[in-house]
Amino acid sequence: MFMATVVNGMGVFVFPFMALILTRRFGLSDKETGDIVFWTTVAYIPGTLLGGRLADRFGRKRVQMASQFLCGALFIPCGFLRDPYVIAGFIVASVFFDGVTDPARSAMSADVTTPENRQAAFSLIYLGHNLGFAIGQVIAGFLFASAPSWMFWGNALAIAASLVLIGLFLPESKPSAEAEKASLETESSERAHEGSLLSALRARPSLLAFAVLTTFYGFSYAQHRFAMPLQATELFGDSGAKLYGFMMTMNALLVIVFTTPIVALTRRYRPIGNVAFAGLLYTLGFGMLAFARMPWIFFASTFLWTMGEIVHATNESVYVTNHTPMSHRGRFNAVLPLISGLGFSISTPIAGRIADKAGLPVVWIVVAASAALAAVGLWALGGLERRAAAAASGTAG
Repeated sequence: MFMATVVNGMGVFVFPFMALILTRRFGLSDKETGDIVFWTTVAYIPGTLLGGRLADRFGRKRVQMASQFLCGALFIPCGFLRDPYVIAGFIVASVFFDGVTDPARSAMSADVTTPENRQAAFSLIYLGHNLGFAIGQVIAGFLFASAPSWMFWGNALAIAASLVLIGLFLPESKPSAEAEKASLETESSERAHEGSLLSALRARPSLLAFAVLTTFYGFSYAQHRFAMPLQATELFGDSGAKLYGFMMTMNALLVIVFTTPIVALTRRYRPIGNVAFAGLLYTLGFGMLAFARMPWIFFASTFLWTMGEIVHATNESVYVTNHTPMSHRGRFNAVLPLISGLGFSISTPIAGRIADKAGLPVVWIVVAASAALAAVGLWALGGLERRAAAAASGTAG
């Protein structure tokens, strides 16, 4: 899984540069670009709902192989086309199949890990993505300037290579009916649930509250792919595209260097507390871009929000998986990211309108406030969980 993630990450060319492709190459406005990016994220919703159901019913590997193949194949025509709206249509379709893929991939990661090794294992996969991403974004920055069609074709080739690794080396991991039945006799928070998806979600109100609060993180984080490249090119012209590519490479390299020490430092704390701390780093890192006028501010900002990303990414999925029934992993990994990802989906059209009317600095003020609000809410939720656990312990005693 690590190696397949590295290969796939190396070919993530299109989505980080989506805003620049539409504005700088095809001349669309910030508003038009924000709307198109919005529709590409909307397409993810039906895909992931379908993918979660299919992964729980038919298995993780089969669903991942079929849907990711279609996701990559839809990039190929984009390299030949010149109409931005037709290209956007193919990308929307590709995002649909990417949505189908993700619940199966996440469920497989949960299947093969335990609460004891999950943070380290998830961090390894996260590290693999960023290792590939670090290389890929440098390539993408130069392809954008000299061979833009290869951004689409290269993305498709990387997906194909990762599928070869998955097909050859990853077995099916879906828990058997016997394993699910045996789990019902345990007190594990991951034991199977005998009931519908809605009843399983209702039985876990803290998990739903967590997903809602992290929606605000998604709203903030999305702007590193939208407002940040637009601001870089607004300030520095054509050099802004390369500056943005270097910032994305810096982001990936920081993840490679700092993930292991950050995991070592944060593993002694509860995942929900770590995720709350990530919001403080997002607030500082994105908020300072409201005052950015020189390249060094972009790099300082990237350092701060990347630290937040590491803390967030290595703890959010651990918290969610530790509270997910093994019988519903595919569906939970479809529905919960939709809730927490709502902010990511609506972020670009909102930011595009704010940028058109008030300018990009105001976008960063709104983004910082969103992250701060979520951080406060998560600290409060963590406090409620601690008090509930203490009360339960006292009752048992």
